[in-house]
Amino acid sequence: MALNNVKETGVLIVGAGPTGLALACDLARRGVRALVVERATALFPGSRGKGLQPRTLEVFDDLGIIDAVLSAGGPIPVGMVWRNGERQGEHRMFDTPEPTETAPYTTPWMLPQWRTQEILLARLRELGGDVAFGTEVTGLTQDADGVTAELSTGATLRAAYAVAADGGRSTLRRELGISMSGETVDPHPVLVADVRIPALDRDHWHMFPAAEDGGPYTAICPLAGTQHFQLTAQLPAGTTPDLSLPGVRDLVAARTHLAADDVTEVRWSSDFRPRAALADRFREGRVFLAGDAAHVHSPAGGQGLNTSVQDAYNLGWKLGAVLRHGAPEALLDTYEEERLPNAAQMLGLSTRIHRGEARRGAATRQLGIGYRDGSLAVDSRADLPEAEPEPESSQVLRAGDRAPDGPYGPSGEGTLFDAFRGPHWTLLAVGTDTELPLLDDELVHTHALPAYEPYGKGLFLVRPDGYVGWAGTDARDGLTPYLARCGALRTP
Repeated sequence: MALNNVKETGVLIVGAGPTGLALACDLARRGVRALVVERATALFPGSRGKGLQPRTLEVFDDLGIIDAVLSAGGPIPVGMVWRNGERQGEHRMFDTPEPTETAPYTTPWMLPQWRTQEILLARLRELGGDVAFGTEVTGLTQDADGVTAELSTGATLRAAYAVAADGGRSTLRRELGISMSGETVDPHPVLVADVRIPALDRDHWHMFPAAEDGGPYTAICPLAGTQHFQLTAQLPAGTTPDLSLPGVRDLVAARTHLAADDVTEVRWSSDFRPRAALADRFREGRVFLAGDAAHVHSPAGGQGLNTSVQDAYNLGWKLGAVLRHGAPEALLDTYEEERLPNAAQMLGLSTRIHRGEARRGAATRQLGIGYRDGSLAVDSRADLPEAEPEPESSQVLRAGDRAPDGPYGPSGEGTLFDAFRGPHWTLLAVGTDTELPLLDDELVHTHALPAYEPYGKGLFLVRPDGYVGWAGTDARDGLTPYLARCGALRTP
């Protein structure tokens, strides 16, 4: 996709990683013109973020790519510990709860990052969008009405808003003067590579502990849907990994029972330094930070890519509401309000898992993430019991919580997620016949259903990103002003 001369768009997205592509897909289905520019000439080629958490699978379900994601990937394999060339036994890194009515996806799904990006790009093109590869933002200014970007192609782009989704070393973030606070999680560099090893079975995530506890580790994980493995090898502090085929072969031969020649290909390799960092703010005027540009994680626990997709999912509907439906621009302030504390929480979890201070448990699945403390969580119900500290285990659904799935339809053949799917809001009248306002059914879909334990009884307004925004027993208790605030009030 070539860019020349002066162009105009609604949103400029810098970076074609999972964050930028997911945001572009969400905006495209809302009818918002968005352009993704990527300085590389093609999509990122490596496996890096290979684990998709259950909440991310729900997002991909809503974006219309879940079938492609499930068919291209596979479950996370069970670990197999090796020592001196012999199998020592299996190692399970996390529990595997069964799917339930309220949560159809409960365990992580293996899919190499390059394949996730291919699926997102294909979906974006289906929706009429695209990526301008080989295009870099060389300068960016903003005023009261929008941003102006100078591109490496010589073109000038004018947009209402811009989103920096250009990774942990974000050029745009530095130009905005936004600093990151953080720490080195581990002084040991890590070699990460996608390799072919035909001699190794693909039934397990192979783990090769060091001869002495606390020494550098090595792991070789089969990448579902491919013929490759992801090799991760921790190195002594102060060393520089040899990323070449001979270097990778020598490392594998020295640390495992495999011979050097068993490694037949290195498809991609990287020198990774585990660190944790969080941007001081996620917005500067009309420019937003999302994904690694806003928060950098240790790979432990598989939170980085998933937290980044949640950023895109949160920001997409808000930009759409402002640009397409006349929502007050103040709605965009809630992006940082909601996402920064959640990113900080997941950043801390990743660091604790990396250091062996926490296990990969319910928190890593991200189903318990919510926005109860945010200004968009409005609950007009009286006499609610004291809130439990963990939303996922809460007995009472509250404003700000993830809206659970469940059976829905005349014969129970559908689900609530089917009702939620799409760019609209959803008003659920659960176990009540209270009078409802007449709303524009393009913006708000209204459904009545019998009392359902995960919801109880009442009215629940579900946001386009699947969280309960407003809850009450009577629509007259603030529903209309809430919808107006979010650009969803238009009446038929």
